[in-house]
Amino acid sequence: MKKPKPKAILKPRQDPSVKLAEMGAYLRQVRESQSMTLEQVAAKTMIRVSLLRSIEEGQLYKLPEPIYVQGFLLRFAEALGLNGVEFAKTFPIISTWRKQKIAQWYLPIPRVRPIHLYLIYILMIIGAVTGLSGFVETTAMPKSTGQAQETTDAVGSSESATAKKPTNPTPASQTRGTSQSNSDAPVRVGLIVQDSSWVQIIADGKTAFEGTLQQGTERSWEAKKQLVILAGNAGGVLMAVNNKQAKLMGKPGVAEEVIVQAEP
Repeated sequence: MKKPKPKAILKPRQDPSVKLAEMGAYLRQVRESQSMTLEQVAAKTMIRVSLLRSIEEGQLYKLPEPIYVQGFLLRFAEALGLNGVEFAKTFPIISTWRKQKIAQWYLPIPRVRPIHLYLIYILMIIGAVTGLSGFVETTAMPKSTGQAQETTDAVGSSESATAKKPTNPTPASQTRGTSQSNSDAPVRVGLIVQDSSWVQIIADGKTAFEGTLQQGTERSWEAKKQLVILAGNAGGVLMAVNNKQAKLMGKPGVAEEVIVQAEP
């Protein structure tokens, strides 16, 4: 009697957060063995220190989409003298991470029942009747009322023309000073997305936006002192500072960070 062949056991895909914790711990060990600080690694990779720290601590929820995390891992490893391409390949990209993030951004759509449609129909009828009655009343006003109003306006304009000038006019210097009090305009940045990219905006130390902007999106943000713009796909994002000509933030597929300070 032939022995049955053993069936292949399929291993489940490793959780990205678990894998990131392992890879981050290894990168920290290599970095500390070389006596390098996170600030030195950030200067080489152009990646923010907070993102590097999140990688070492395995905090996937503080990082952008896995495709960009893989790029961060590649540059982090190469800064330490490792084979960045081979190292970054071990990080799983396809996961439920994106579905979880989308579920946080969108609210569930309530179920529409026939009674809801009936109430909407009633409200539409009431609005139509109210608007029609107001239009009829407006058009039915006698022309004499309009003529009387024109006469009143003419008398009022003639009286205002003959009125005396004020004895204490406002000095020109006071008016100019008021217009200059708003000269400290906040810094303003506009983004035009040519290719979908994950974007994070930090205005005066607070996160104003974090998410994926689709192609064709145009958004702008303002701050009193500083704006920090981080794009996962810098080659797909045009940035305009204070309504100046828009320029690409960097190369396609590369994460870039731009800091814009308000002029003193």
